[in-house]
Amino acid sequence: MPSRRSSLLALAGKLNGEAAARVYFDWKTWARPQQLPPPGDWTTWLLIGGRGSGKTRAGAEWVRALAAAGVTPLALVGETMTEAIAVMVKGESGLMRVTPFGERPRLVGSTLIWPNGVEGAVLSASDPERFRGPQFAAAWCDEVAKWPNAEAAWDMLQFGLRLGARPRQLATTTPRPTKLLKRLLADSQTMVTRMTTEDNRVHLADAFLTAVVARYRNTVLGRQELEGELIEDLPDALWTRSMFQPAGDAPIERIVVAVDPPVTGGPKSDACGIVVAGRVGERAVVLDDQTLQPAAPLKWARKAVRAFHAHGADVIVAEVNQGGDLVRSLIAQVDANVPVRAVRANRGKWLRAEPVAALYARGLVAHRPGLSALEDEMCAFGADGMSDGHSPDRVDALVWALTELMLNEVVPRVRGI
Repeated sequence: MPSRRSSLLALAGKLNGEAAARVYFDWKTWARPQQLPPPGDWTTWLLIGGRGSGKTRAGAEWVRALAAAGVTPLALVGETMTEAIAVMVKGESGLMRVTPFGERPRLVGSTLIWPNGVEGAVLSASDPERFRGPQFAAAWCDEVAKWPNAEAAWDMLQFGLRLGARPRQLATTTPRPTKLLKRLLADSQTMVTRMTTEDNRVHLADAFLTAVVARYRNTVLGRQELEGELIEDLPDALWTRSMFQPAGDAPIERIVVAVDPPVTGGPKSDACGIVVAGRVGERAVVLDDQTLQPAAPLKWARKAVRAFHAHGADVIVAEVNQGGDLVRSLIAQVDANVPVRAVRANRGKWLRAEPVAALYARGLVAHRPGLSALEDEMCAFGADGMSDGHSPDRVDALVWALTELMLNEVVPRVRGI
């Protein structure tokens, strides 16, 4: 029996150019029910789905409908400016592709201008301060579970979402157990729609379905990335979210800044992990995460030295496997008076991290607020030494900091633990 999509394509093929275009761009004809805005008086539509489930198309079509109705100004927010333009605006299912040629907006810098005068701002969630000042009537936020400083970016956007009779926002994402996503799910003003990769299989390449979907089906990663299921903790993870205790106000006795420099300093290099931690009696407190990307050598050295002075640290602990004397030299160029303790990694990332994770399990480490990006990376850290497929630069720096504070000397036993 032919699918609905193949039947529609066959119908469009029998029509002349103008009629075929009307069918092709009639989103309500093609959309699955989950891809259409839910009814009701909602502020946030949270569309959670697996990879390739049709989230981007739904977001682009929602923005297209708002623009056609004259709702302005609009905000399109991606993880980075590059991703926002490449995926949300110009992507295969992006705004330009789903809009008839004569109705398409022009992209002028980071501003979209529609023929009817509607304007939209393309924004990067990695720079929440850019949200100060602009006002919007609606916003489409893509892959919110991947945003760095997600809660800060989301909160800044809310202050600007104040125009029109009913300001609204759509958040599309593959799920990850971030604080922001949990917050949105718990909000009574959020309408939640869920989709799976399988729901959209008719639009996906056979090679993807056989090589990727078949491989990860019924795995934990597949449940998250294909089924769109929110997985709280990875099986056998070193860290779980229940381990993160809030820090108190006890005076801190010793503070270190730990640095995990990247091999290179180019725009596509790994981040430079920079984590600040302190010792409070028999416990440790993680104070700050200043991880930087892109991480040009002098840029990360300056940031590490600023963190050293801002927190009144005793020493900068720096991994020197990749840089050797260069790491010391860079820090000395910024401030020759800053003491540096060089450390070398002689074991794999997982083995180095296990003793530090044990400290968390014993309740010996607490976290200051604002460390969600670090916590996300910790919970995604796997036995392969990667975190969500990326180098765990924040985790590496954390491990060096807590090893220096807690494991390079005998830690007294804590009564009552």
